Amino acid sequence: MWVVTVAQPKLQNGAELGEKNVFPVIFINNEWQNSESGKIFPVYNPATGEQICEVQEADKPDTDKAVRAARLAFSLGSVWRRMDASERGRLLDKLADLVERDRALLATMESLNSGKPFLQAFYVDLQGVIKTLRYYAGWADKIHGMTIPVGSAGSSISDGDYFTFTRHEPIGVCGQIIPWNFPLLMFAWKIAPALCCGNTVVIKPAEQTPLTALHMGALIKEVGKLIQEAAGRSNLKRVTLELGGKSPNIIFADADLDYAVEQAHQGVFFNQGQCCTAGSRIYVEESIYEEFVRRSVERAKRRVVGSPFDPTTEQGPQIDKKQYNKILELIQSGVAEGARLECGGKGLGRKGFFIEPTVFSNVTDDMRIAKEEIFGPVQEILRFKTMDEVIERANNSDFGLVAAVFTNDINKALTVSSAMQAGTVWINCYNALNAQSPFGGFKMSGNGREMGECGLREYSEVKTVTIKIPQKNS
Repeated sequence: MWVVTVAQPKLQNGAELGEKNVFPVIFINNEWQNSESGKIFPVYNPATGEQICEVQEADKPDTDKAVRAARLAFSLGSVWRRMDASERGRLLDKLADLVERDRALLATMESLNSGKPFLQAFYVDLQGVIKTLRYYAGWADKIHGMTIPVGSAGSSISDGDYFTFTRHEPIGVCGQIIPWNFPLLMFAWKIAPALCCGNTVVIKPAEQTPLTALHMGALIKEVGKLIQEAAGRSNLKRVTLELGGKSPNIIFADADLDYAVEQAHQGVFFNQGQCCTAGSRIYVEESIYEEFVRRSVERAKRRVVGSPFDPTTEQGPQIDKKQYNKILELIQSGVAEGARLECGGKGLGRKGFFIEPTVFSNVTDDMRIAKEEIFGPVQEILRFKTMDEVIERANNSDFGLVAAVFTNDINKALTVSSAMQAGTVWINCYNALNAQSPFGGFKMSGNGREMGECGLREYSEVKTVTIKIPQKNS
């Protein structure tokens, strides 16, 4: 069936969300249980730096217990393995219904725990969760094999009367690790295609942001079937990885300048810059470079940084002190290596992990800020002269997750999109992600694809079955 092993920070005595409490259970095999070790860890609000609650830690014995439960749920003859595919789809649809019911609560938890603005969590993240669950619910009974004509005359390999068909079978127990930048959305991206194909799942939420995953455990229990999500490691034979990027965004002189400035701004600063897709290497054609920088700086200075629960806020805090310090250190490296700091560059000097929206110009490809994934609100603007030059420079990276090009010339757009060594290329848009389209990277940005029909292939094996029959008829 389904499986989830999680630590549950249910607050005691009816306490309000945000008070420091711990509820000493984890979720294994559809039951809240005590952990073997009793270990706990604190969960913080990055907007204040204050502790929200303490969460029980699933250690190795708990992980082993969770994996055993997942294997048992996947065993031949189990209720999960015998369940109709359409019923799996119905269960995913029911989970989507419950997420929709609790949308405001989940968005509140996501904002409190990760620091992202509430309106973004409600209208972007939660909408993506619901759409992903419903998309894969629809796929559940449409995963099928084919019949294959074999035994052609004169074949020394397969002469004779045979009937051959293929089956798409689930691979078994899937180990899945969730990042902290989009905790709930990535939860849906991972479990939906895996469960759709009939697998069982062991999930490790990020220790910085476990709260919405824990609530999903409660919703999964409410759906009424077994799930398993474990905060542990698994010896996997198949690996699908999305490992981040340092994505190029190429702006040609013939692009709509105001539109390109805004799209480039959102492409970097969305979600506090904590996006694997962040278009942080912005290559701007030389003839419009200075004007592009000027307008980008003006836009960054207008960006509203503040409480995630203020509806005017565009940018909340970074996830934690460690990430905050890393971003500021990389900003200082940019200054030291000769980039021009146009605006920002400092913490906001208030409680919490807030950093000013930061823009660098006169950036060169050899600088750390142009090579390393900053994962923060830092925009680097580089200049280029020719299309051939910018293609070569944009591809000169260990990463290859996404790329973008802004131009009104369709020939430029198609030439650049074909040449980019990236899993996704956007033309005159940025961060245009959806449940229907495959997502993944080239080079060090990952292995395999998530989402869309391609995402199903990672969670199933193709088996060929050939039967000897008395007589074959076409």
